[in-house]
Amino acid sequence: MKELTILLIEDDTIEVMKLNRTISKLKLPHKIIEKNNGEEALEYLNSSGPLPDIILLDLNMPKMNGIEFLAVLKHHETLKYLPTIILTTSSHQKDMLDCYSLGVTGYLIKPLKYDDYVSKIEKLLAYWSINELIKK
Repeated sequence: MKELTILLIEDDTIEVMKLNRTISKLKLPHKIIEKNNGEEALEYLNSSGPLPDIILLDLNMPKMNGIEFLAVLKHHETLKYLPTIILTTSSHQKDMLDCYSLGVTGYLIKPLKYDDYVSKIEKLLAYWSINELIKK
């Protein structure tokens, strides 16, 4: 399994801790870069640092929500190729349609039970660690 650099865009500290705890529990080698909202994430992505392998994006955030971030990302010449997976509590059909129409890679609803969450994250990261990723 190759090590992934994951950009987590999430404003809820508990959710950030939950993902870090899950990766630690599963003994995965992945690196997480944490940003609190879409604006911070775009600043990071537009800096000269290395790009992440995948983005995990929450929808409900202050300043710039997930859908607004996705719209900017998918119109950028280079950043539009970054696999972006929505990780949210929203099961609203409109949110899903908006995300898929903007070109999101996947849409996962956060399960309430921690064990179910761990299982989903494990499968998600297992897939992306074997998938061929574009490096620009």
